[in-house]
Amino acid sequence: MSSEEITSEVKRDYIHHLASKGQRQDSRAMDEYRKIELVPNFIPNSCGSTFVKFGATQVIAGVSLAVGTPYPDQPASGTLMTGAELVPLASPMFESGPPSPASVEIARVVDRGIRESKAIDFDKLCITAKEAVWMVMVDLHVLDYDGNLFDSCSLAAISALQNARMPKYEDGKVIRNEFTGPLPVNKTPVECTFVKIGSTLMLDPILAEEQAMDARLTVATTEDRLCAMQKGGKGSFTLKEVEDLIDLSFVKGKELRKLL
Repeated sequence: MSSEEITSEVKRDYIHHLASKGQRQDSRAMDEYRKIELVPNFIPNSCGSTFVKFGATQVIAGVSLAVGTPYPDQPASGTLMTGAELVPLASPMFESGPPSPASVEIARVVDRGIRESKAIDFDKLCITAKEAVWMVMVDLHVLDYDGNLFDSCSLAAISALQNARMPKYEDGKVIRNEFTGPLPVNKTPVECTFVKIGSTLMLDPILAEEQAMDARLTVATTEDRLCAMQKGGKGSFTLKEVEDLIDLSFVKGKELRKLL
């Protein structure tokens, strides 16, 4: 076993020991978020953008719009595409090259929360049925990684969508840097991520807690509806634990929406 593997195992045992005593490395309560900072319109000339910081985790979400052909089964509805970029500058764990499984999962989980909540009124993004609709693209850029990219990316994405502006469209062309109004966003989905370490459940894991976790659960909610869930890790949750975490997600979701 290498020295790096030994260090990692010692760290994992330490996190498990703390969890068994109801403690965390950063002294937070089990249901407490780290300090969150949110800066809307972070990139002034973009259609929409937001910078979010969860503790030491930092993310920028950018929104852009383009005109394209609608899907055949939704000829009068706009579309949504979400991508996440994990670059080596953000963490030595990330590598340059094609999207990693982690970046694909983050993008899909954030996309699903927005899509399933009906946050965007896609019918209002139709320009000409069967011919032209607005395509909404959300790009997530991780600047610094210290755990819980799901919640930080989700919060950045919905904030960027809320402050996004519709570009002017005239004579079949998109007029850049001219806008006609806000993007039609009418729901506020947020995600709450929990990890299970031993028998202890905790919200908003830092990187060390993610590396020590047995299982992970991300719950996406709006003000009044459960929208989506994503489970990770090799461990499991009991039905009672899942039900309790869903209830807690509605409570903590209210805290996140106050930041928007």
